[in-house]
Amino acid sequence: MESSSCSILQPILGFSHCCNSRSTSTASPRLYYNHRFPETHLHNLPLFSHTSSNSRLFHAKRLQFMCNNASSSSTSSVDQNPPQKLAVLLEVEGVLMDVYRFGNRKAFNLAFRKLGLDCANWTEPIYSDLIRRSRGDEEKMLVIYFNRIGWPTSVPTNENAAFVKSVLREKKNALDELVMSKSFPLRPGVEDFIDDACKEGVPVVILTAYSKMGEKVTRSIIEKLGNDRMSTVKIIGNTDVEKSLYGQLVFGKGVSSSLDEQLAREVAKAASAEKQRIAKEVASMLKLSVDIDTSSSESLQHVVATLRAGAEYAEVPLYNCVLIAGGQFGAAGAERISMPCIVLRSSFTARAEFPSANAVMDGFGGADLTISRLLKRRWS
Repeated sequence: MESSSCSILQPILGFSHCCNSRSTSTASPRLYYNHRFPETHLHNLPLFSHTSSNSRLFHAKRLQFMCNNASSSSTSSVDQNPPQKLAVLLEVEGVLMDVYRFGNRKAFNLAFRKLGLDCANWTEPIYSDLIRRSRGDEEKMLVIYFNRIGWPTSVPTNENAAFVKSVLREKKNALDELVMSKSFPLRPGVEDFIDDACKEGVPVVILTAYSKMGEKVTRSIIEKLGNDRMSTVKIIGNTDVEKSLYGQLVFGKGVSSSLDEQLAREVAKAASAEKQRIAKEVASMLKLSVDIDTSSSESLQHVVATLRAGAEYAEVPLYNCVLIAGGQFGAAGAERISMPCIVLRSSFTARAEFPSANAVMDGFGGADLTISRLLKRRWS
């Protein structure tokens, strides 16, 4: 009778029951458990008696129910902790469109013609050589070029700097017109990237507030995505930054700043003014012209405010947002607030280094930037 009870318990409980056929009914059976139960449930384990096989079968079924219940509760606890939400913040210049690859050289040539400089024409080899020699500094590119071929006779020597600035102004206007034309394409794969984000429920925020091209030009680039895609993304311009909670705190519009924040701003302004005064005194002694540019820190503050506004509108914490940047400026702002950042190389930044970025990639799709890689946090 004892051996028959063992055959009933074994398939139900899943443990080995070693019985000695010679033992009496008063002998205590040895149970070897294959299942491991949570320690919190050990005090609830049933006590087996040796009264009858029916009693053991009842306790066995009760024990099996407890195992199944513990397993289901563990699964439900995992389901209650879904993956954290992710948001993608996209810059425009260098990310949505590789502006310099398709239009920068052409814009320079258009500017030369508009200014009546028929002798000036940048072919691809000339342009590449100037980029290499100047490391991308456009003012230096012009100086190197005209030092080589000769400056226009109509430009006095002491007005070379003003002439360079006039060329750059005309070049910017020409580039803006080219970018806004229908012939300028978006970067390959960016449309599929946004579509995949929409399918996965990942918010996409496009940042125009701190673009050097201005919001009018960047808006025309975004419109190339089409109305359907534009309806799925959020565009953050200067007005949106100012209306954001962080923007109101920083720029003093709406919510009033705390006394400490106001004092910090005044101290920064005073320090900047003092640096400028000392620089002028030193320049006067050395008979030099010196001007300290303090706009970089203010511009970086604007980048930070834009990134925070993007996270705010996406309703995702900063550390769960990923900035897709096209250059150093956005990467520096992301580093300031510990936001993950991936830089997409363009023709303008092909040889640049981005030590503050989490990763540097060459484009969208394939082995480079995809939504699936972002969701898996595979950035390098």
